[in-house]
Amino acid sequence: MTDNRNHPFRDSHQDAETAKHLPDTPQTRSPAYRLAYSDMDFMCREELRPVRLQLELLKPQMLLDERGINSTVVMFGGARIPEPAKKDSARTKTLAELSRYYDEAREFARLITLKSQESYGKEYVVVTGGGPGVMEAGNRGAADANGSSIGLNIVLPHEQAPNAYVTPALSFNFHYFAIRKMHFLMRAKVLAAFPGGFGTLDELFEALTLIQTKRMDPIPIVLFGSDFWKTIINWEALAEAGTISAEDLDLFRFVDTAAEAFEVVQNWEHKT
Repeated sequence: MTDNRNHPFRDSHQDAETAKHLPDTPQTRSPAYRLAYSDMDFMCREELRPVRLQLELLKPQMLLDERGINSTVVMFGGARIPEPAKKDSARTKTLAELSRYYDEAREFARLITLKSQESYGKEYVVVTGGGPGVMEAGNRGAADANGSSIGLNIVLPHEQAPNAYVTPALSFNFHYFAIRKMHFLMRAKVLAAFPGGFGTLDELFEALTLIQTKRMDPIPIVLFGSDFWKTIINWEALAEAGTISAEDLDLFRFVDTAAEAFEVVQNWEHKT
């Protein structure tokens, strides 16, 4: 990013470039002499964690603001769910059966992106975790509609790389899960959760908690795969036990197809 402000001060890029061409002396070779913002050993110190948190919050926010992106449609789901053409290589029979939700995610993202284009790509922009599986399907569906989509990737030990369908200029990488989750929800206008594992559950329940506690405005939340969600979570038991209120079960809707989910979004928009 270039500093385009009109001010009399020398640009930090210029100083960073100048620093590369200093005379080679014991003083200039010393780590102490490095410019602080270009010194990775310094930036990665424990004491600098608050600064790194702030930078990780600011960078995507500034770039999304520059693109004029006002609202997003968040798509959570399992990285292990294959596209149907590759379901024979799935680890389990259940994952192979769940592969149909790859196609539903792709179609939902396509429909949402067509809707986004009514606002010239400023509203209802698809955002995923940027990885494989359902995330890839979401970014791929946006590309099917010739639209842009966001990927919020995260550095993991097994080197999760961005899928090929994320818009390159909107492909972000995170160290902190917490800041990444903030970016998922800061602009969220819709949330679609597909079958997934711990990460999907974590992201879904954080959003439900924020809405339940009125820390976030209600948005349509659609859970793709009614059999899956009703099997892994006994929602009614939570209400019957009194650990949630019965009306909390109205915070989300079960759907099985992209068309059903898109209808929920359309109806919510007309209602509000």
